[in-house]
Amino acid sequence: MPVDPSPRLTSGETPARGAGRARREAERLPLRASAASAVEVRRSARRSRTVSAYREGDRTIVLIPARMSEAEERRWVTVMLDKLAAQESRKVLDDGELAERAARLSGQYFDGRAKPASVRWVTNQNTRWGSCTPSEGSIRLSHRLQGMPEYVVDYVLLHELAHLLVPGHGPRFWRLLEAYPRTERARGYLEGVVAAGRLPHRPPAPED
Repeated sequence: MPVDPSPRLTSGETPARGAGRARREAERLPLRASAASAVEVRRSARRSRTVSAYREGDRTIVLIPARMSEAEERRWVTVMLDKLAAQESRKVLDDGELAERAARLSGQYFDGRAKPASVRWVTNQNTRWGSCTPSEGSIRLSHRLQGMPEYVVDYVLLHELAHLLVPGHGPRFWRLLEAYPRTERARGYLEGVVAAGRLPHRPPAPED
């Protein structure tokens, strides 16, 4: 499924509003390296009030006013990355789109060497995010990934695609995944989901 140039977001907030506070926040909260490496900021003298962002291949393009300070730029890039991720989390690919996405990722990161025979969602995988049967060329993704950010789904797809080339989890396998710039970020996200699922449930409030 093509991802250029959708999704696209525009914020109508005036960048100068609360500039001092934004500058302090940006200085305290530097961009995550894994996200920043795939971000391109474009300044425009014709843009005076709005900030926009959209996907272009594996990059995120953020459009900002030329007069914006570096601190404001850092703050708005973080805001727009989070907004894009939230928008993407509401999309659910069907099996055909999932297979198209796997083919695109294989071509982009593995030179097209990983060629699955089938890629589909399944509802019977509650202890793993994905699985691969190299002898059949089949890849299955857990339905629990539906609604998660796009980069997380891409990571799981790449993980299973890599198993078509390397069966185990040895050094050669992880070297393949090093090509994907958001590997660590995606793994951290999934680890957080697992950890949150292990938290004890809050007891119901006592009745009067």
